[in-house]
Amino acid sequence: MDVFLTQILNGLDKGSAYALIALGLTLIFGTLGVVNFAHGALFMIGAFCSVFLQRLLNLSFETVDPTKTDFLGNPAVIKTPYVESWFGPEMGAAIIDWSVPLAVLFAIPVMIAIGFIMERGLIKHFYKREHADQILVTFGLAIVLQEVIKAIYGANPIQTPAPDSLSGVAVLAEGIVYPVWRIVYFFFSVVVIGAVFAFLQFTTFGMVVRAGMADRETVGLLGIDIDKRFTLMFGLAAAVAGLAGVMYGPINAPNYHMGMDFLVLSFVVVVVGGMGSLPGAVAAGFLLGILESFASMTVVTEIIPGINQIIIYLVAIIILLVRPRGLMGRKGVME
Repeated sequence: MDVFLTQILNGLDKGSAYALIALGLTLIFGTLGVVNFAHGALFMIGAFCSVFLQRLLNLSFETVDPTKTDFLGNPAVIKTPYVESWFGPEMGAAIIDWSVPLAVLFAIPVMIAIGFIMERGLIKHFYKREHADQILVTFGLAIVLQEVIKAIYGANPIQTPAPDSLSGVAVLAEGIVYPVWRIVYFFFSVVVIGAVFAFLQFTTFGMVVRAGMADRETVGLLGIDIDKRFTLMFGLAAAVAGLAGVMYGPINAPNYHMGMDFLVLSFVVVVVGGMGSLPGAVAAGFLLGILESFASMTVVTEIIPGINQIIIYLVAIIILLVRPRGLMGRKGVME
């Protein structure tokens, strides 16, 4: 039972990342009809927002302490972060320690701006083009963004540790311990997903967006600038992907290719859940995360070697053969 519950937790952990990325992908496809292969790059940029803020908070100035010497006998050079000189040693150290959660506030406007620039500068020119053209241009954009990050930060992963108070393990039950930050990531994803659904369901803006997703032409005839609202939704989708990347940094150190690692899996999640279905994307994300977790168990891989690498794709094949529109997809989509 302990092993079973641990695998459920592992699945929810993986499923959180899948669900957040797939949610943003589905928002873009459902509103704009664009297959955005650059969405994984937005996840990566979000992770590097935390790297940038961490380095910014650690900027230091040097002072010479004549009362101390280095190993050569010279006066010691002391590096003091600016935030510690501004807010005091204790508060400054706490701000640096909590750089990853603080990066959430930093990433939201940055990711919305990046999403807006992407949509207005490139994506809008491909609305009426074939999906193959959309895939090619957004995949090319993803490669460009990946190489830009590589040129700035290098090819090696960069550690972005969780706050000290959230970096240990929690005892959930007798015999079950689990990393605190992974639990935090799951609840964070639930909050973000809930906020997106509440925004679409209970606000006038969200109501208009949902109406535009169902019948764009009729909403436009009512005098509503639906294109402008859809552009803002692209920014929202970029922000969701970025937040997923920010909080994922302590779990998997940010690197320039992490967006590509999640890209294919996230599209599989979207297709399994149903193209254009937001509940389907979230449900499929958690479902496939749990299946992948159980498939990674030693007892399973000993019986079927490599099953953990292909389980998601096997499930996708089976579901698409039985139900081409996905678990919760609208009739006529992908059929």
